[in-house]
Amino acid sequence: MTTHPTAEVPDPLFADAEAEARWRARFTAPRVSLPGWADDAPDRSLYLSNSSGVWEIYAWDRASDTHRKVTDRPNGTSHGALSPDGATIWWFADTDGDEFGTWVSEPFHPGGDPKPAVDGVQAGYPAGLEIGHRVVAVGTSTDDGTTVYVARDGGPAEVVYAHENDGGVSALSKDETLVVLSHSEHGDNRHAALRVITPSGDKVAEKWDGPGKGLDAIAFSPVRGDNRLLVGHERRGKDELLIWDVAADTETEVVVDLPGEISADWYPDAKSLLVVHTFQARNTLHRYDLETGVLHALDTPHGSVGGASVRPDGAVEYSWSSAARPGVVRVLDVDGDERVLLAPAGHEAPPSVDLTDVFVGDVHALVARPAGAPDGPLPTVFHLHGGPHSADEDRFSAYRAVWLDAGYAVVHVNYRGSTGYGSKWRDAIEGRPGLTELEDVAAVHDWAVGSGFADPAKCVVNGASWGGYLSLLALGTQPERWAAGVAGVPVADYLAAYEDEMEPLRAFDRALFGGSPEELPDRYRECSPLTYVDAVRAPVLVLAGENDPRCPIRQIDNYLDRLAARGAAYEVYRYDAGHGSLVVAETIRQTAAEVAFVRRVL
Repeated sequence: MTTHPTAEVPDPLFADAEAEARWRARFTAPRVSLPGWADDAPDRSLYLSNSSGVWEIYAWDRASDTHRKVTDRPNGTSHGALSPDGATIWWFADTDGDEFGTWVSEPFHPGGDPKPAVDGVQAGYPAGLEIGHRVVAVGTSTDDGTTVYVARDGGPAEVVYAHENDGGVSALSKDETLVVLSHSEHGDNRHAALRVITPSGDKVAEKWDGPGKGLDAIAFSPVRGDNRLLVGHERRGKDELLIWDVAADTETEVVVDLPGEISADWYPDAKSLLVVHTFQARNTLHRYDLETGVLHALDTPHGSVGGASVRPDGAVEYSWSSAARPGVVRVLDVDGDERVLLAPAGHEAPPSVDLTDVFVGDVHALVARPAGAPDGPLPTVFHLHGGPHSADEDRFSAYRAVWLDAGYAVVHVNYRGSTGYGSKWRDAIEGRPGLTELEDVAAVHDWAVGSGFADPAKCVVNGASWGGYLSLLALGTQPERWAAGVAGVPVADYLAAYEDEMEPLRAFDRALFGGSPEELPDRYRECSPLTYVDAVRAPVLVLAGENDPRCPIRQIDNYLDRLAARGAAYEVYRYDAGHGSLVVAETIRQTAAEVAFVRRVL
């Protein structure tokens, strides 16, 4: 294997002590996720936090207001759940961030060691988990496809579903008589169908809206005996809602007169829905009365809601942030009182600056300039989000803030393929992924240069995961636009990536490209960064996880070897984890390496 030049990690990043302390404080500030709770023991909650320096699972006994760190693993833990009685914590045990493993369980209160949660479930990638009092449904994914297991009354698991196509467990009714599977037996895991089965595996009902129209099983009614299922659909070209009465096999569409897209969850009495409305990169919360159809806006700040849920007493808990203000978990009581719900001990993250909206044709971009920056063009980082089915929103980002502190303007592009702008926009990349998105990036780049926002000689393209893929592809197909590139955990050689990646992503690729590399080799080559590697002119930094199942290391090495063979300017940063890191210190190291690389080569 070729020995590649290693990226430097400066310490400090900034010569100014105040600036150095400020950017590190944003990353090290303790953060928490929105807590969940046990259905029948709502005082017992679970959340994620980086308070220890690594993202781990924490238990919170609200009655005594005591907190306990449950997991303690070198590369962190990201998946956890509570049994409905609150007695047991489940968490997913993988190896060094490779996402492949099994579920283990331990008591809510300290004193018991983790043990396999269900006997008979083989290791795999997680594909859904539903925990009942008597019934547990577990989905796993391997190279052989999807397997769903059901365990009843504490016994060993039995296979109730197996298929070579991607799928998983989506919902369990409160009376534990119905299990909902999401599946792609029709060959497209980007637009799923739903199947309802009994715990013994007997088929009860099926729902599919046809090609190009996916369904999402959100949750059964929280009232036992009420087996209505809340479902997300896209029949009119955007994310909307319906309620499916599975027993009667009838449905009622929930029509909400709002622009943009909506998602929702039940209120505890199942008479209302908590609606999360997404429009132009911001979110608002609403209560929708199912009987009257009245929509009532809840009083939340301007910005982005990361998640929201309704407590048994009707209080709404939600996580929130904006570009300028760090994230916080808040609660809106029934009487309208709004306050911080959960604030971990430690320092608060220093604020940053607001984002501004820019519309270039149909493309929505979010831009920011450093506070106090002079008028005129600035060195500019075009940060491309991952996914691709995701979106940049008006939320806080320590990563964005450090670039601003370093004197760079930042541009986020919600290119075709992004969510929040309708099904047509999201699916427009089908058959030509990568190249389609970069047409939108080019349009925004033209605006940034033409308007005097960006210095044309100092434009940087960067991103991670799909954003890393787009960055490498941009460097090869648009070499005249970019002075430097940073690609984190990217797809670099699409043919090799397909061979080595986890099966759910192979299924995603087949749906996105219209077939496999064996069926469409020219299309995969056309959309692969490796095809254009010899055209790359700008210096490039590539970051790669040794145990990454999504963008595996071999295909990245193929790309780096080609750069080395032609004597290109490049560096690499390798780390011992998977598709990103849950370790705060590691994230800081990577960020410092990225900023230092760009400052050096520019």
